[in-house]
Amino acid sequence: MKSFQPKESGTAPKDPGGDRNPDVDFRGQARSNDTHESKTDGDARLYRKSNGAESKLVYLGHVLMENRNSLVVDTEVTLASGTAERDAAKTIVGRLRGRKRRTLGADKGYDAAEFAATLREKNITPHIAARKGGKSVDGRTTRHESYAISQIKRKRVEEIFGWAKTVGMLRKAKVRGKSKIDWLFTMCIAVNRPGFAGALNLCED
Repeated sequence: MKSFQPKESGTAPKDPGGDRNPDVDFRGQARSNDTHESKTDGDARLYRKSNGAESKLVYLGHVLMENRNSLVVDTEVTLASGTAERDAAKTIVGRLRGRKRRTLGADKGYDAAEFAATLREKNITPHIAARKGGKSVDGRTTRHESYAISQIKRKRVEEIFGWAKTVGMLRKAKVRGKSKIDWLFTMCIAVNRPGFAGALNLCED
């Protein structure tokens, strides 16, 4: 976080003691991706996973898996933003071949009418967990048994990311830059043992 400095500043914060790794108090300072950037990794973005959680400089990794055999279908790494999950999902499903009817399970972060419409255009039925007042799915979708199965399967998402962080050493990446992070993430997921489900659960009829 000490590398996250005002964009117009090219120097590290000064410390009266002159230590090589100075203590810096950021309390009360307004810091955002619009006004600040990392001086050691310009692609990293300040992001927090939920309200009340601390902000961190991160990238976002996304996984598409089929939910019958828990096999990874595709991966994507993006810069962190509020719409990155849905944007990555559009990119991933856009790479799928064929027009066979599929279902796609996802959590509430994907509950947006525009995203659901994109899936339907690709002959994919959205099995998205609905927020209160959400518009991506309705009774025409939720009444089917397959929707309930997708909701059970999607909850295994944390297993693959838990493995990647604890065993795959992705909790704190040792490389910098989006291209290297993308390579590292893809390689880590590729060697992950089978048996996990991912962020998006794909099922073909």
